[in-house]
Formats: sequence, C-alpha cells, structure tokens
Amino acid sequence: MSIVYIVSAPSGSGKSTLVNELFRVVRHLDFSISYTTRQPRGSEQNGKEYFFVTKDQFEAMIASGEFLEYASVHGNYYGTARRFLKQAETSGNDLLLDIDVQGAAQVKQKIPESVSIFILPPGRHQLEWRLRNRGEDSEEVIRRRMDTARREIENYSKYDYILVNDRLEQATDELKAIVLAERIERSGKQPSGDEAKRFATARECRLDRAQKRVQPILDSFKQGE
Repeated sequence: MSIVYIVSAPSGSGKSTLVNELFRVVRHLDFSISYTTRQPRGSEQNGKEYFFVTKDQFEAMIASGEFLEYASVHGNYYGTARRFLKQAETSGNDLLLDIDVQGAAQVKQKIPESVSIFILPPGRHQLEWRLRNRGEDSEEVIRRRMDTARREIENYSKYDYILVNDRLEQATDELKAIVLAERIERSGKQPSGDEAKRFATARECRLDRAQKRVQPILDSFKQGE
C-alpha cells in the first residue's frame, strides 16, 4: 500500500525548492502533477509544472470522477488525478501531492492514513519579501497572495507535521526525516542508528511539538491585518 504524503504551503514559502530537494535524496517516491485551468506562467511547460487544460476539459474530468481532489482558487481550477495514485501503487512507490489546504482536506477525508505536512515561512515580512523578490507578480497579486497566506496558515492545526522553512538545509532534512520515518513506522521495523535519529527529527515536527515555533509566525500575520 502506497503512503500518500500531502505537502501544503502559502505561495512563496519555498515549497517547490524543498520538494525538489526531497526527490533528489529520497527514492521510490512519485510526484503528482496537478491539472489546472490557469494560463502557464514564465517558462512553465505543459506536463512538467502542471497539465494545462480548459475549463470545459476540467469540468468533464470532474463529471467522470477522475479527480482525487480538486478546488477552485482565484477563479481557476486545480486538481489531482486519481490515476497518479494507481500508478504509484502499481510501481510500489509512495506518492507526494503538492496541493493547497482545500485539496488536502479532501484527500484526508478520502485517505485518512495519508501524511499531511504544512510548510510555513519564517514570518509575514519574510514571505512578502520573497514574493516581491521573485518579480513575478503585480502589487495586486502580491496583496492577494498575502491575504490567502494568512487564511491558509490558520489551517495549520489540521496537518500532522509542521515545517518552518527558515534554513533550507534544515527544512530539507526535516522533510526527508518525516518521509523516511513514516515508512519505517509503517513497516513495523524497530529503528536503529540513523533511523532512530530520523525518528527523533520527525517527532519534533509533529503538530503537538511544533506549537512554540508556529505561534510567533501566526502572530506576525495577525499584526499585518
């Protein structure tokens, strides 16, 4: 049985970089490419970052039950096709879903044993700086993304694990530890050596252990309201 890992984060939190690093160091992990009705941005390619489809095509896929989850965000559809889970199970791999909080809630309802991970920026000011520094969005879009980030962060308590992407190397190590620790735990093996260290690292990222790190970040977004 494949393990489904859900990764969510506000736009600009560095999620894509972390996920790319994870796939570089962890084997037997498949990635689900989402479908969307929005237009490609910059150098995005169909079938690489997203599958770009029309609204009619997307709604036809909804009608035929092809999505594991889908949501409407800022007037565009985003969704994960069920076929990616079937492909992962056939190949004996686990599956990682890069989806927002709406999609994560749907997957958790359908697959309660899935592992959900929420990635937080170090704070409101750092997130705003990252959004401005990448130079992709207008002022209106940045304001909208910041407002969306505040609402998304309020859902952090619905996730199993919390990562704060302050230092890339540390956050990558924590994400890797979570993935591997979950595999070991579900295999029924007794961890030893490096595995025991991963367990300890992953445990510190569990929701109940992460509250102290999360609260100052939540406060920074409330101060910006």
